[in-house]
Amino acid sequence: MELKQAITKSAKAMYRSLPVIAAVILLVSLVNGVLPKTVYSALFFKNMLLDSFIGSLIGSILAGNPITSYIIGGELLKQGISLVAVTAFLVAWVTVGVVQLPAEAVLLGKRFAITRNITAFLFTIIVAIITVSILSIL
Repeated sequence: MELKQAITKSAKAMYRSLPVIAAVILLVSLVNGVLPKTVYSALFFKNMLLDSFIGSLIGSILAGNPITSYIIGGELLKQGISLVAVTAFLVAWVTVGVVQLPAEAVLLGKRFAITRNITAFLFTIIVAIITVSILSIL
């Protein structure tokens, strides 16, 4: 009996969240389609800390899925953007979601969603700097 109630409750929650999820997907697609990838190269300054911050900021706003991140990362590197900026961008791209924040707040709670996104944003900068530092040693 408890399993049936849990399934029913979960199904109702998913049904209620469908409009929010659909809106988030549409908004992410719109933002990603509006900004051409060549705009990014003008935003970076060849400074490890600043580039990782800017990469994380842009990746946080333009959230996406991991599969497309490899293609975008390769293109950004071809345009001369630093590895630390691309790394920060890609990590933020898949872990931080400013655009998805309203949906996440509805589904998981406002406090949790904000805390998770701030923490993930800070760690994207740290991960990018550490990753590029390790790669430069090798």
